[in-house]
Amino acid sequence: MENKDKVPLKRRMPEIPKTQMPSFWKSLLFWLVLGIFIFYLAHTSSSRLTDKKIQKIPYSDFLNFAANNEISGKVTIQQGQIKGKKTDGAEFRTFSQDPDIYQALKDNKIQFEDLPEAGRSVWAQILAGVIPVLLIVLFFWFMIYRRAGGGGDQIMSFGRIRPQPLSETKPKTTFSEVAGYQEAKEELQEVIDFLKDPQKFQKLGGRIPKGVLLIGPPGTGKTLLAKAVAGEANVSFTSISGSEFVEMFVGVGASRVRDLFRQAKRMAPSIIFIDEIDAVGRQRFAGLGGGHDEREQTLNQLLVEMDGFHTEEGIILMAATNRPDVLDPALVRPGRFDRQVVLNLPDVREREAILKVHTRNSKLADNVDLSIVAKSTPGMSGADLANLCNEAALMASRKNHQVIEMNDVEEAMDKEMMGTQHKSMVLSPEEKKIIAYHESGHALVQHSLPESQPIHKVTIIPRGRSLGSTHILPEKDIHIESDNYFRNSLITLLGGRAAERIFFDRVYTGAENDLHSATELARQMVCEWGMSARMGPVSYHNRTRSEVFLGRDLTQNREYSETTAREIDEEVKKLLEISEKEALRIIQEKRGSLERLANTLLEKETLTGKEIDKLISGITEEPAKENDQKNGPEKDSTGS
Repeated sequence: MENKDKVPLKRRMPEIPKTQMPSFWKSLLFWLVLGIFIFYLAHTSSSRLTDKKIQKIPYSDFLNFAANNEISGKVTIQQGQIKGKKTDGAEFRTFSQDPDIYQALKDNKIQFEDLPEAGRSVWAQILAGVIPVLLIVLFFWFMIYRRAGGGGDQIMSFGRIRPQPLSETKPKTTFSEVAGYQEAKEELQEVIDFLKDPQKFQKLGGRIPKGVLLIGPPGTGKTLLAKAVAGEANVSFTSISGSEFVEMFVGVGASRVRDLFRQAKRMAPSIIFIDEIDAVGRQRFAGLGGGHDEREQTLNQLLVEMDGFHTEEGIILMAATNRPDVLDPALVRPGRFDRQVVLNLPDVREREAILKVHTRNSKLADNVDLSIVAKSTPGMSGADLANLCNEAALMASRKNHQVIEMNDVEEAMDKEMMGTQHKSMVLSPEEKKIIAYHESGHALVQHSLPESQPIHKVTIIPRGRSLGSTHILPEKDIHIESDNYFRNSLITLLGGRAAERIFFDRVYTGAENDLHSATELARQMVCEWGMSARMGPVSYHNRTRSEVFLGRDLTQNREYSETTAREIDEEVKKLLEISEKEALRIIQEKRGSLERLANTLLEKETLTGKEIDKLISGITEEPAKENDQKNGPEKDSTGS
């Protein structure tokens, strides 16, 4: 007996689409139906407007008009309806079956005309009732026809998915255009090898995963990586969004799932890619209402199709999501999405590689150091870095530069991370001074703490929602942190507020974001990381802080008592108070350094890390001692 598993995959040509109605006749049909509809509406509305202009009066008033010679011209009589015109030009009509009407008109010497009875044929009455209905039916038929996009056999084809022709569905993207993610590429290389040579796996009894789920934050290149897999394997690539399955009609989603797999089998070997699969693959029976809805029917059909097809058919299903926690367990079990590839935010080496990919067609100046840019952009995704390179090119073009300079890249980073510069914002000298001392407080405390990261630059130029900022330049990516690192972070965050208290003897609203970040960090230290001696090595993670999946997480109660909650609040407050005291101590000891730093920042508005180091270390020289002596009485006045 022939072994079906060893039969090589054959490429199947897609079915030739059926002949569709030419666009000229479709347009002609549309304008014909629209013209008939408009003509009918105009005809009926004009007759109604004409009838509205004629005043309807009682028969007794008509007799009074006739007796008082107030009727002008001829009066027409037709089936008891009398029409005429008064001497003032107003038209009127009335209705009467009085047989003496003719004698009354003769007595008052009024001319009249007796019109014959206007009879309507049966066909005319039928057409008058049928035409409006026919026009409405034709109109909706044409709209459904256009929705379906084809001939008469496709009028109800809104439940189908029409992929592009086979020659157009093979992406040209390869792994060379996807920087970084070496581990993900190695896992996906097995899929590529299977699509190229399935017998290599089949002869050993191996089974390639049916589905590959790409998981990662937005902008990490999940769609790009899926296209690269298809480009490396040189197979067809059918892409669809999860939201395209769900429509207003019940059953459309399930029908489209069936049609998607049917078409993919005709184009095998191929890759089906479903972007944002969480739109259709959310966990079932998790809503607050009933569980029988269109999305669940679509998900059920998707589960059935994934069970029904085999990898021997040459179909690999790939999907992407940034919310794997909301997916149905039946969707991610082995046998459906067998393999999950996690794409985290790129590290410093991957960021540098991504920057090189996006700037390979750009003209960069010699002073552009992409390694510094990579270190300055922790937490940025590939999409963010691509936008950063594009913004740098736009800024260089706006300034009429021949090449992209480092200043253009720096300005693009500031715009990407903090927003556009507010050139129209006018700050008073007092406000600028407060901001300068605030940012200098951050910089001085950060510089003075042990095991702290170096400072990249400090600026008091307003951008976005910030009036100033202090940038840290990590020397390397750190994946695990100690409690000392976070305590130093708390002290740095409260350094600006401490500088305001010492030099202005008050606090300002500029520290709002610092307080929010410090409070969140302190709560994480106490509740999640066990960095509090009082609370001990216990996790008090509050699930309501993370993203809530309605119907599953909403009903979960807090897992600790009110007494514990009070102790957590007290411990968070204690951490913040200790950090603020340490920040106040550092600024009091180095008051002269901070004044020198703030005054220079007021003058230049932006200071680099090297300039900050020189300003702080320069205080320790001999001329600085005189300055410290001058500041002696001022220190005593603040109670230090």
